[in-house]
Amino acid sequence: MWRNKKRKDDGDFIDDRKNPKKAYSDSIVVCEISKSRRVSVRNWQGKVVVDIREFYVKDGREFPGKKGISLSMDQ
Repeated sequence: MWRNKKRKDDGDFIDDRKNPKKAYSDSIVVCEISKSRRVSVRNWQGKVVVDIREFYVKDGREFPGKKGISLSMDQ
């Protein structure tokens, strides 16, 4: 029922998920939507874009997949 939370002794729940917001070298803000999906705001070719993308794990490292979209600030 509560997959991502642990119960304390007094009945309250503790959220043990990692912080969903992360900062990467070329990104301004990164938020994890799910285990394999992220939303990031970053600079790409001198423009600020919002990138919604799926990631996959290969050899213990995460790489961006084909599924995703990059939106400019105008969009």
